Amino acid sequence: MRISLIVTTYNWKEALSVTLDSIKAQTLLPYEVIIADDGSKLDTVEMIQGYMEDFPTTLFHSWQEDTGFRLAASRNKAIAKAQGDYLVIVDGDLYLPKTFIESHANAAKNKCFVQGGRVLLGPEVSKQVLKEKLSPSFFSPDIRNRHNMIDSNLLSSLFTKIRNTDKSTRGCNFALWKEDAIMVNGYNEDFEGWGREDSEMVIRLLNSGLDRIYLKFKAVGYHIYHNENSRDMLDKNHDIYQKALEEKLVRCVNGVDKYF
Repeated sequence: MRISLIVTTYNWKEALSVTLDSIKAQTLLPYEVIIADDGSKLDTVEMIQGYMEDFPTTLFHSWQEDTGFRLAASRNKAIAKAQGDYLVIVDGDLYLPKTFIESHANAAKNKCFVQGGRVLLGPEVSKQVLKEKLSPSFFSPDIRNRHNMIDSNLLSSLFTKIRNTDKSTRGCNFALWKEDAIMVNGYNEDFEGWGREDSEMVIRLLNSGLDRIYLKFKAVGYHIYHNENSRDMLDKNHDIYQKALEEKLVRCVNGVDKYF
């Protein structure tokens, strides 16, 4: 199984640097890393080019023009470029513990997709992570969902379940087979602005007959604190989500197929 790790980013090179350094330290390197960039400025581009010089696996930069929040399009372009069989999709503001990719590889199953968890780092501990590019300890202050920092085979086997709903969807830590992503035509690019594009894709994957693995105590990302994105488009986006739910849609019209 070849894993393509897709990392989304937009104009926050300091956090992206933390993510990239944590990828370099993985016990199992992905086959390739694709940075899905929603239009970052030149300083981010130059930083990524610097990482390409000695990165321990193939590193691609997939960039699109900045014309507003177009996360779905950015991810779809990266999916179309991916050469791997299995996609792990994360945000470029996560510190990834060293067994992150290995744990996702072990969790992958046919006819399933995987929802991973996250630890929420507060403002103060996030400053430390950005400065030192190291993981906080379990006992560090200013951490929410601290229990998710536990990496345990036993606890994971007890608490990892099939949960075929879109509840607790986290697009920042998500994995699926590339053929399944293509089957549902990837992310729906009708979404504009932040909100609901991840849940809508989960609904279409479930409508296609796949099972959702809710992975616990393995492959957890540590989320670096930042201000929340604007919710201005949330009502419109919720309507798109609701349509997929009510009409039991499997494929979106405005999806990844345009990039093949």
